[in-house]
Amino acid sequence: QVQLVESGGGLVQAGGSLRLSCAASGRTFSRYAMGWFRQAPGKEREFVASISWSGVSTKYGDSVKGRFTISRDNAKNTVYLQMNSLKPEDTAVYYCAADPSAYDHYNSRVRDAYDYWGQGTQVTVSS
Repeated sequence: QVQLVESGGGLVQAGGSLRLSCAASGRTFSRYAMGWFRQAPGKEREFVASISWSGVSTKYGDSVKGRFTISRDNAKNTVYLQMNSLKPEDTAVYYCAADPSAYDHYNSRVRDAYDYWGQGTQVTVSS
């Protein structure tokens, strides 16, 4: 069982930056692939980024590639999402998710692959 708590959301102007954090409980955090998803009002939850156990493998959604960076610190049981060059269309609730995976290098873009979810943190980008 893993509990996830996101933080770091807020209001920022277009072109600005934010760093989201997701703190996880549990002793096996280092054996979970982690992902970030987002959901804007009236839209489906969208894949943003994912990272494998050690961080050796990462994936990004096309709309954030080159602007967002996912990372993790297994000693702190925390995964991060650095968001730069923010745009109004990045406005959404951002969710952290955990996927118990069998091996490193694995991480998924698929929402249903993730077993555990946080409550989300709101990011609002003004134009």
